[in-house]
Amino acid sequence: MSECRIWLCADDYGISPGVNTGIRDLIVRGRLNATSVMVAAPSFDKSEAAALAMLNAGSDRRVAVGLHVTLTGPFKPLSHGFRPLRDGVFLPVDDLLKRALLWRLDRDVYALEIATQIKLFVERFGRAPDFIDGHQHVQLFPVIRDAFIDVVRQAAPEAWVRQCGRVVPLNRRLGDRKALVLDWLSRKFRPRAEAAGLRTNPAFAGTYDFKPDADFAALFPRFLDSLPDGGLVMCHPGLVDAELVRLDPLTDLREHEYAYFGSPAFPALLAQQGYALAAPQ
Repeated sequence: MSECRIWLCADDYGISPGVNTGIRDLIVRGRLNATSVMVAAPSFDKSEAAALAMLNAGSDRRVAVGLHVTLTGPFKPLSHGFRPLRDGVFLPVDDLLKRALLWRLDRDVYALEIATQIKLFVERFGRAPDFIDGHQHVQLFPVIRDAFIDVVRQAAPEAWVRQCGRVVPLNRRLGDRKALVLDWLSRKFRPRAEAAGLRTNPAFAGTYDFKPDADFAALFPRFLDSLPDGGLVMCHPGLVDAELVRLDPLTDLREHEYAYFGSPAFPALLAQQGYALAAPQ
């Protein structure tokens, strides 16, 4: 039986030097095949972009590199005249989602910000992103999703875009509230993306409660349950540093993920379950 080829995408490249180092290390070791870059993060600069791009400098590409569109605090917009802001930064994700559900966002303002982030990605890497998604899944939010799809269709039509719908059995769906919300939002996102001629991943996995006592090694096997060929697993490995602590509450769990993906248990599980990481094109 042939192996099922999947994407294991490390989100948040650019958020801090420690996270960047951890992600690059796993790529070199063949434990990741995709990463999503936060060009709006203060720690993302030319040197961090070059260090990542170097991993694809040989004859074989090691990693698909995407854009992690960032529209929530504590990060700042790259475009001029962006609104609404709170204390000079994007709104927190919960407030942004509430406004989006009430259709109280300016589509054109978000379109300009998304286009600006794509433009900076192209400047840093010299090419369009392989795929485009959103930090805290903002690409799925009402209003933002239409701006996102329109801009990607014009600026990076060959990139695929992330939808976050699962294909797990019904009895597995009800126990994960966060994933249920993403399922619901993705039901609106997928047909809009397809109508615009954009490709999407066939399935998504990787959500869990970011509680301090979460056992990632025990959680990861269920992400592979029913995952089809081309499916995507989101992850957040990295090393903790002061910049990460300043910007994001997800800290120690990143090191737990980093340790698991670097361990012999991870490739052994993939082989046992009949999975392998897809080769970036």
